[in-house]
Amino acid sequence: MIGKRLKKGDTIGIISPSGALEPEKIENSLKTLNDLGFNIKEGKHIYDRWGYLAGKDMDRAQDLMDMFMDQEVDMILCTRGGYGTMRILDLIDFNIIGKNPKIFAGFSDITALLNSIFQRCGIITFHSPMCNTDFDDFTLKSFLNTLMNGHSSLIIENPENIPTNYFNGEYASGKLIGGNLSLICSLLGTPYSIDTTDKILFIEDIGEEPYRIDRMLTQLTLSGDLQKCRGFIIGQFKNCQLPHYERSLTLTEILEDRILSLKKPTLSNFQSGHSYPRITLPIGTNVEVDFKEGKINLLEPAVK
Repeated sequence: MIGKRLKKGDTIGIISPSGALEPEKIENSLKTLNDLGFNIKEGKHIYDRWGYLAGKDMDRAQDLMDMFMDQEVDMILCTRGGYGTMRILDLIDFNIIGKNPKIFAGFSDITALLNSIFQRCGIITFHSPMCNTDFDDFTLKSFLNTLMNGHSSLIIENPENIPTNYFNGEYASGKLIGGNLSLICSLLGTPYSIDTTDKILFIEDIGEEPYRIDRMLTQLTLSGDLQKCRGFIIGQFKNCQLPHYERSLTLTEILEDRILSLKKPTLSNFQSGHSYPRITLPIGTNVEVDFKEGKINLLEPAVK
């Protein structure tokens, strides 16, 4: 199922299902969305704070459910990631969400919701910028083009001046899944673990030293999830490098050993994740990846 494509004048519902964001940053983002021609509906608890969380679990979950049930809301956008979406997964009524398909967008910690909503409801979700994003020209263009024009043929690719690299083949097709590597691993062994069978797996992360990336990819190897994929898209790994490597493998060496060794088509340096520019990706859409050209071709609409 897919939500309606976004149009000027539509209403975007704002929720904080994860970490707390400073009120002024939320307000500045809402002004930006208003200036772009969209109406805004704020969740009741978007300014709440409970330690590192944006309020109590039940309140954050209720804001999510309220936005899906609200017929005036055309799209749901999260304020930020951080940590917290895993805590509300058992509080969500996915049957209700499945009966009210609409655009749901965010990234980072929101990875848990993006993939759970797709897997349990069959609704395409969007790995996209949020209210804590600085919208540079390319990031904004990708965001609006995917959500507003994703009902027709769409090719998603890096800016012309940022090349990608490819390995182990030129083409692969399948449903696009994934997001933040830490969250993908955190869901393993739960009812919300991501099914990677015959999928194109996208991964990105921030602030993880190389040995931690190694540990997470090894966990996915031991679980058999990497071996089940048809291909990989490696996004931005921001601040995952070290100043010296006397006692460490480099990130490149880890990716070569844990992913490229599987001999499956792989695209690297794709500009989606915690850095800029930040490309918007439809999670759950059937895609064909042209690894040589660095292009993701949508084989079906992401919105209607």
